Amino acid sequence: MHVAFYGATGEVTGSFHTVVTDRDTTLLDCGLFQGRRKETEAKNRVLPVDPKIFTNMVLSHAHIDHSGRIPMLTRDGFSGHIFCTRATAHACKYLLRDSAKIQEGDAAYLNYKTAKVFLAKLKTGGEQAKISAADQQEIKALLKSGDHDLRLDVVEKLLRENNLERITPLYTLAEAEESLGYFQGVPLHQTVTIGTELFCTFYGAGHILGSAMSVIQYKAEGQTKTVLYSGDLGRFDKPIIKDPTLDFAEEHRDIDLMIMESTYGSRVHEPVTDMKPMLKKVLTETFARGGSVIIPAFAYGRTQELLYFMHELFLAKEIPPMPVWVDSPLATDMTNVFGEHPETYDEETHESFLRKGLNPFDFEQLKFVQSVEESMALNRESKSHIVLAGSGMCEGGRVLHHLRHKIHDERNTVLIVGYMGQNTFGRRLQELGEKYQADGRRGEPPMVRFYNKDYPLKARVVTLGGFSAHGDRQEMTRVLKESNLVIKKIALVHGEEEQTQGFAEYLRREGFNVVVPFHGQSVFV
Repeated sequence: MHVAFYGATGEVTGSFHTVVTDRDTTLLDCGLFQGRRKETEAKNRVLPVDPKIFTNMVLSHAHIDHSGRIPMLTRDGFSGHIFCTRATAHACKYLLRDSAKIQEGDAAYLNYKTAKVFLAKLKTGGEQAKISAADQQEIKALLKSGDHDLRLDVVEKLLRENNLERITPLYTLAEAEESLGYFQGVPLHQTVTIGTELFCTFYGAGHILGSAMSVIQYKAEGQTKTVLYSGDLGRFDKPIIKDPTLDFAEEHRDIDLMIMESTYGSRVHEPVTDMKPMLKKVLTETFARGGSVIIPAFAYGRTQELLYFMHELFLAKEIPPMPVWVDSPLATDMTNVFGEHPETYDEETHESFLRKGLNPFDFEQLKFVQSVEESMALNRESKSHIVLAGSGMCEGGRVLHHLRHKIHDERNTVLIVGYMGQNTFGRRLQELGEKYQADGRRGEPPMVRFYNKDYPLKARVVTLGGFSAHGDRQEMTRVLKESNLVIKKIALVHGEEEQTQGFAEYLRREGFNVVVPFHGQSVFV
């Protein structure tokens, strides 16, 4: 039995690992690489292993960096089951559809740009001369219907007839829909057969609704080999979902290899108990300035956690009754998913809300944006408000439009509450804004460029790192030391090099046998 690592090695996206026995090959996660388009496009286009090889797949949780290439897997020959928790299967119903729409939309836009440039060159004879307004309008009328809708059939025909490069989506909405039929939801602690003499049992990981650690056991020739895949580990004492599991069944305690995430392996978060007061401080200070708070938030998890805290603050009358807008169709759907899985909630959530007949994710000040037109109107709203919008790393989505209208005003706040990957626009905002603040906000504000325009970053940028859904070094170590597991070897994945190597050195000093696999490496069990 051996485990091979093909994704999330030296980085935090693209999780893809295999467990190979004499008779079966099992896939652990099938995630998208996220970051700069040019750097991730090639990685995402081709799966590192032929999907026909896999007997079955085990999915740790629904986040796209763990699930986002599943439609490619099922399209290209996979014929097994995708085992995961029931909440994860429910969440993927929306997340994979949304991902497909993004893939299709990005491809359509890039093809439109290619067609537009080609037609402009025809108008000017290939010269660098500036195209006239009349010719621009003619091209727009040919390629667009109204201001927003692309004439996809016209664009497609133009590219094909002129042998121009055509971008195809990684997968289509139809392919995402088809992949959903492969999912099989399994309750926590229930063992299922995933191959010949190969079994899987899920334990709560505390990272996100439905997230699970996977105990995979191979029982052959009188011996048992056990692999524990952590997926993404959550924090302790956070609201809504239960803490990471520390108590494992006796037959699952002896671990030959633990595949463990290391996103924040060299970092210690702010205490969870500080999160609500810190959020209150940011909101009240911004309101006092007459500003608004823009929160780039992941639709699944972070949005619901923020709504939970805001609901508590409003109930206690600790913040003014300002409007809270969720401007993300996906976040609206995912909030409904949260509402349908109270079995995953911790005791605090039951005590604070459910037993009082309250929905944690619904309160008087909360409004969900229903249309593009409503979102555009909200962009121009001058009265103080809070808006949570995607994408979480500011790589696209409606949050960019809110930033475009708000970051030039020093009264406003951009509140960072999640991990911003390297080379993402969110990371650039975070670093420039925090440096400007550290320099006393003196001199000219930094400039940021998006939508082909430069904007002064006058809005305050505040990071509340304790909202992370990933456990820090201490919390991950707690799973290792305070659980009843006996672990022979740990393979660290899902972390940028600095975090992973730092965590590896720390764990070795604590007496653990640790390896940091590189891309394509196998570890024998």
